[in-house]
Amino acid sequence: MRILRAAEYRSMPWKNGGGVTTEIAVSPAGAGLDDFDWRVSMARVESSGPFSVFAGVDRTLAVLEGEGLALELAGRPPSEVTSASAPLFFPADVPTQASLIAGPITDLNVMTRRGRMTHVVERLVILTQLEIRAEADTTLILCLEGNIKVTGAGPARIRPLDALLLELGALGLRLDPARTATLFVIRIDRVAG
Repeated sequence: MRILRAAEYRSMPWKNGGGVTTEIAVSPAGAGLDDFDWRVSMARVESSGPFSVFAGVDRTLAVLEGEGLALELAGRPPSEVTSASAPLFFPADVPTQASLIAGPITDLNVMTRRGRMTHVVERLVILTQLEIRAEADTTLILCLEGNIKVTGAGPARIRPLDALLLELGALGLRLDPARTATLFVIRIDRVAG
């Protein structure tokens, strides 16, 4: 288990130059926008506009803060992504236009290189202790709200926007929220081949 602290995340410009993203984790370590296998990041979206295009990449988007986005993906009906909706999975190489619903938002982006990696993103609200097993090649747990005591690989505590990074076979963890907590559990697997 590795704890990733929000204060240590790396900020960098968007691929299309329209804003700044905060990188939570990337693989391989130090990879850039054109050579990552997977990437988890957050971005502040201040205005409507096109999304950056990432060839050969699948993406999941979730809203962390703000009202949300209306997305127009080429070849699909329009979709709304809000803080209450399920994370939205879509190909990152399809032209996508985003319109803010009511003011700026902060979003969570999970991207995997198609054909090499796959991912699943789940939003959980927990009131009591939760056990997490590292059954995926990589499991990343992002705390959105709350203060969580972590036990299983030595005691630790994570706060809003901190993350836990687990590799396959790591000991199971118990997450014990002080009060209600909201988390995103991101499971990333290598494609067999």
